[in-house]
Amino acid sequence: MAHALSAAGWQGERRRAFLAGLSPALAVLLLITLVPAAALLVASFTPLQLTDPAGTFRFDDPLVNYRQLLHDGRFLASIAVQLKLSVSSVVLQLAAGLGLALLLNGKSRVLEGARTVFLIPMVLPPIVVALIWKIMYTPDISPLHRGLEALGWPVRSLIANPDTALWAISLADTWQWFPFTMLMVLASLQMIPDDPIEAATLEGANRWQLFRHIVLPYIRPVLVVCALFRLIDSFKAFPLIYVLTNGGPGSVTEVTNFYGFIQAFNFSYWGYASAIATVMLVGVFLLSWLVGKLGWSDHDKR
Repeated sequence: MAHALSAAGWQGERRRAFLAGLSPALAVLLLITLVPAAALLVASFTPLQLTDPAGTFRFDDPLVNYRQLLHDGRFLASIAVQLKLSVSSVVLQLAAGLGLALLLNGKSRVLEGARTVFLIPMVLPPIVVALIWKIMYTPDISPLHRGLEALGWPVRSLIANPDTALWAISLADTWQWFPFTMLMVLASLQMIPDDPIEAATLEGANRWQLFRHIVLPYIRPVLVVCALFRLIDSFKAFPLIYVLTNGGPGSVTEVTNFYGFIQAFNFSYWGYASAIATVMLVGVFLLSWLVGKLGWSDHDKR
């Protein structure tokens, strides 16, 4: 009994020490995340405008901004654009990252050097990536366009064409962030035990069967995590859109956060922009929960 009491006392002291060590980090997290989020939510219930500072604390009709969003065609169109960009960029990044991880999974100095080279886009600042692709998409100075013209295949500027502008942004975003998926999948591939693969090979399994029945089940949780991270980050493709298209041509690349930026900084409708940001935040949480639930359910059953 005394031993059990002493063990319980030690566990209690351990928990208190853990909480004491964690409390400064929790306080900082509260200060830099929850407080701004609360301020954003409060502002979304007000008609706050820079031309009318008195509206900051006016709550006579707190849902007016959200009612306007339901009838704002430009906002609804921006959601559709955001979903297209998110789905296309996440799928491309998962496909490119998985394919290259499978190709580079090995032990040699050549493969190690190749892996290092492929990590370069991920460490570049987003504005630098945007400027690189601005050059690539500008026909007058683009080596890509010059090369295609030399081959007799002149191509219009992809970011000036309404049919290709959004795909051009998705391609640039994929180029920057597919190394994240590649790195995660590579780490997962190198932890797969050799015994199942060797046993399946002896049974006559080909490469596709090995990948489908052994490799893919092992790396599936990692792919789900990559999809979640990239889905969340796809809502932050603001630098690419701002530099490459500025929301154009027209509004074909005007995603939700860019529309909120226009409402806040071009028209000074801060309350309305806060409502847009709040809806977007809730949407990101819901999409992340849905992807996580769909991605983990079958794995948990197995």
